[in-house]
Amino acid sequence: MTFSTIMVHVDFERSNNACLPIAVDLAEQFGAKLIGIAAFTMQVPFEEDAILSQTVIEDLRSQSAKQMMEAEARFRSAAGTRPRHVEWRSAMAWPMGFIAREARVADLIIAGANRDGLLPFDQPWRLDPGDLVMQAGRPVLVVPPDAGKLKLKCAMIAWKDTREARSAVNNALPLLHKVEEVVVVEVIENESDRTAAHGALDDVVSWLGHHGIEASARVFHFPDDQQPMKKLWQYGADFIVAGAYGHARVREWVFGGFTRDLLMRSPQCAFLAH
Repeated sequence: MTFSTIMVHVDFERSNNACLPIAVDLAEQFGAKLIGIAAFTMQVPFEEDAILSQTVIEDLRSQSAKQMMEAEARFRSAAGTRPRHVEWRSAMAWPMGFIAREARVADLIIAGANRDGLLPFDQPWRLDPGDLVMQAGRPVLVVPPDAGKLKLKCAMIAWKDTREARSAVNNALPLLHKVEEVVVVEVIENESDRTAAHGALDDVVSWLGHHGIEASARVFHFPDDQQPMKKLWQYGADFIVAGAYGHARVREWVFGGFTRDLLMRSPQCAFLAH
């Protein structure tokens, strides 16, 4: 298994200084085609009872086209000649819908984390990585803004015996093959669940072994009033593989606490699948 095509979102407003180098590195390591993608919809100023002139509309279109060209230039400059195949896709469209549709060509999507605290409906012209995970039908590597080079020394699998976790681990196999150390972790709230958790993790470790990946298992006990994320972050993994848990509401996705922490606060890259 491999990643033959990697897609990276190029943001117009947030920094791409973390996403683009990681995307280029991974494309080079896998010999994958690298697709840069961006979408932008005009933010039309609205005043009650006002009618925008054709000149104003044309100015907005011109500014948007210029931003699109600048985004492509940043992508191509970052890619250089390292990936063997490079492609650019863009559109004047809502980012979420456009990128979710174009995801059909990708094995992996890379996108920057949302750290400004705004919900998708606050700024619908910007891509929300949580929305992307839930709608793209492809795994998404969410990159925090201060991430450095993605090291492949240690990967943590945050295990929960659900279809989302199974999907995430299965999708992550190409990346896990390149990692020196893989640890499968389950968090329990009751100490009485430890034996059952170890049994499940042993099965996951065995399954990974059949795929040529050597892994170990750890069970962490955290009572209800403790937050496990800090302990997991301190473990020293370079990235975390996890299922994304959430459900749709009228205008947003509502995530479970663990998924929300990975999207909003994790200092490590998070490999997520739904």
